[in-house]
Amino acid sequence: MALRMLGKDPNSPEGKSSTVYYDDVADTYLVQGLKVLDDERLSQMDLPDHETVVEIPTYMVTFFPEASGDGGTDV
Repeated sequence: MALRMLGKDPNSPEGKSSTVYYDDVADTYLVQGLKVLDDERLSQMDLPDHETVVEIPTYMVTFFPEASGDGGTDV
């Protein structure tokens, strides 16, 4: 697996979260963020047992090439 860090939240305490990665082998994004533990929000999702939900600040979408105008996953 070849992960490439696309961006880290500049406002994160100690710079440890949130982070967006791209896996060029699987052609997928990995997102590190705060684990969602709020039952009310989780109950509104159809979430399988093998998945989890994390949240990131809205400005973090700029690290996704599609959102920043870089033309998709060809990063």
